[in-house]
Amino acid sequence: MKPLAMEEIRKEMEGIIRETENSVEILDEKKVREKLIDKLIYTAVFGNEKEKGYSRWLIKTIALELDAVPSSIHDLYMEGMGKEKIDRWFTVPAMNIRGMTYDVMRQIFKIAVEEKMTAFILEIAKSEIGYTFQRPEEYTVCALAAAVKEGYKGPVFIQGDHFQFKAKNYFEDPEKELNAIKELTKEAIEAGFYNIDIDPSTLVDYSKPTLEKQQYHNYINTAKMTAFIREIEPEGITVSVGGEIGHIGGKNSTPEEFEAFMEGYLKTLKEYGEEIPYISKISVQTGTEHGGVPLPDGRVAEVKLDFSVLKAIGEVARKKYSMSGAVQHGASTLPDELFHKFPEVKTSEIHLATGFQNIIYDHLPEEFKQEIYTYLKENFRNEWKEGWTEKQFIYKTRKKGFGPFKEKFWNLPSDVKENILKALEEKFRFLFEQLNVYNSKQYTDEYIKPVKVYPSKPNL
Repeated sequence: MKPLAMEEIRKEMEGIIRETENSVEILDEKKVREKLIDKLIYTAVFGNEKEKGYSRWLIKTIALELDAVPSSIHDLYMEGMGKEKIDRWFTVPAMNIRGMTYDVMRQIFKIAVEEKMTAFILEIAKSEIGYTFQRPEEYTVCALAAAVKEGYKGPVFIQGDHFQFKAKNYFEDPEKELNAIKELTKEAIEAGFYNIDIDPSTLVDYSKPTLEKQQYHNYINTAKMTAFIREIEPEGITVSVGGEIGHIGGKNSTPEEFEAFMEGYLKTLKEYGEEIPYISKISVQTGTEHGGVPLPDGRVAEVKLDFSVLKAIGEVARKKYSMSGAVQHGASTLPDELFHKFPEVKTSEIHLATGFQNIIYDHLPEEFKQEIYTYLKENFRNEWKEGWTEKQFIYKTRKKGFGPFKEKFWNLPSDVKENILKALEEKFRFLFEQLNVYNSKQYTDEYIKPVKVYPSKPNL
């Protein structure tokens, strides 16, 4: 496949969609899915600037006309889960898709349609935006194109994950670092990310004498970012904002830390206004590490995950603050037999990333894999820590192969792609079943009222 030129886009649209003043009219929904959307998304990702912009506008407006709507999960979290009104508990999977993004998302939406599943999140972290070469708008159009392709109708929850403060930068120039996070957040919300996880947990200082002082820079910046988000969110949409108290990979979180954070956060937030909606969930540290810890032979070390952390902090979050509960990060490489426990302890959300990446790499042709690994050894040698074997280095850095080889991943031979997607589909189905999110449409129908925000048409 190759990107379309402008006249080719117009030709492909004939008899399928018609451009109106601010949107499009769908003339043939079947042909949109079967014929048009694949070409538009390829152009939206790999085309020239003019064609790329126009294709993105078309995809976003087509999705809205077909009722696939970027949405915030805030009301489900605060009303349904925070006040424990839902009649069964499920844990919302938030999935970071680093490569083969459109195809992988199609698998998720395919399952969603079959299983009446709408309580799931597609997310990308601040770091991933960089190394996968996927800015927020591109990520959004991949999600919406995948939803359209699979006939999904309903809320599409897209999330900015770990919009993280760098401690070194912050303590050198706090305003500059805060403004950098604000700029990214603004770009993300304008792209349709109506769920944002703010992460100043990197600024927590355990050397301080009290919990409040330890969490100080974390809670004031979470409050500043919450207030900023409330200023710029679209009319009618309350963006779901997440906070974080334990930097993933550090010591386990406690309910006392959470309460110290919340009291400082809510007091600071009041300075910006009395009725500002606050965070809907809190990410905590339970003993995991992002991507897992690779052993010298390339296997991943077993993790001792403390479910009591999720349960205890979640209970305080719901009873005292009507929040949905605690969020588990770094979970995709955990043993399969643990996943059913997350809904049992009422975990509100779980973040999954590296496990999907590992499945993709496990099914790549050896020649392509070695091409990527050679590139990593040439370009990221400075990240090779003392004492690491080559397998450890490759495991920790191969996520950085998705950006430079994005088009090659997208254009893998169909048989290779089929094997990867089949393995991913199997993993997704297992996880969704364990997390109890099948038939979650009834809950989003009750608590989520999608608001259609039409994008501005590009000047051609």
